[in-house]
Amino acid sequence: MSITVEDVKAALSQIVDPNTTKDYVSGKAVKNLKVEGGDISLDIELGYPAKSQFDAIRASVIAALRVLPGAGNVSVNVHSKVISHTVQRGLKLMPNVKNIIAVASGKGGVGKSTTAVNLALALAAEGASVGLLDADIYGPSQPMMLGVSGRPETKDGKTMEPLENYGVQVSSIGFLIDPDEPMVWRGPMVTQALQQLLEQTNWRDLDYLIVDMPPGTGDIQLTLSQKVPVTGAVIVTTPQDIALLDARKGLKMFEKVGIPILGIVENMSTHICSNCGHAEEIFGAGGGARMCKDFNVEFLGALPLTLSIREQADSGKPTVVAEPDGQVAAIYQDIARKIAVQVSEKAKDMTSKFPSIVIKND
Repeated sequence: MSITVEDVKAALSQIVDPNTTKDYVSGKAVKNLKVEGGDISLDIELGYPAKSQFDAIRASVIAALRVLPGAGNVSVNVHSKVISHTVQRGLKLMPNVKNIIAVASGKGGVGKSTTAVNLALALAAEGASVGLLDADIYGPSQPMMLGVSGRPETKDGKTMEPLENYGVQVSSIGFLIDPDEPMVWRGPMVTQALQQLLEQTNWRDLDYLIVDMPPGTGDIQLTLSQKVPVTGAVIVTTPQDIALLDARKGLKMFEKVGIPILGIVENMSTHICSNCGHAEEIFGAGGGARMCKDFNVEFLGALPLTLSIREQADSGKPTVVAEPDGQVAAIYQDIARKIAVQVSEKAKDMTSKFPSIVIKND
């Protein structure tokens, strides 16, 4: 009895993607399926970066197909293909940037920038092409966190090339000013500077551009949310009530301008003593999860308050590259994968499929 394509599809429909919780058939991940005699070959195309999981996914698919009666050689290729997804109504995608993800907080001091840089590095480690825009004009911190210094080069006198470290392209006002120089600017100047950093940086074919947003929900954040084509936003908070109060305002701001919330990250959820390992919830417990329940958004994960995270970010070598196999890096990688999966399940951007309509008067 020979194997048919339907037999293979039936088997594949029983295998669940560990990241999307959908089977590979309904998730439309099965590509180039061929059955010749008993030999089976196919591609599993993931809509999110997951290089670290390719081998496990390939092994699970091969194991499920080899037990089919009459199965011969089974060849499975697993790869990722990140595409552009929809943004706010009335805005066009940026050239060379498929998806923009805003990382925001209602208030400062909750570890938003540290979270943003580690998420960018985690996505890059999973095989994505990633950029990081330091949108905090008043307090740019990404040059220090990524260990990058120097002035951006310009090839045409109008645009600038992004600097790069650890495989992540980065643009920041911090590269253009003296480190000790305060930005004594009013809102309109800051907004204009942000748009120039975003639009006049020659980003090179990015799957994701992570925007480290300024804290708060004022004029700068609102203007940025209305003028920048954002695929989705991630809210960073700590468990304490005062931080959650401001985080809720930040979430509602994105909802008002039509930007989907990809989820909430709870930072500094527990303090782990570096001497004895005792864990203590000094900022409270469960605040991020309660907020997710209130707004029906995904709880992406909780990060501990540890000395190493701060030391590594300050030294220019954040946790994901300093200890890539460590427990904290694994949390960042899990959160980054969840964000990428959330993005992959948004509606595809179809604007590039439509022709431009030009009306001429003869």
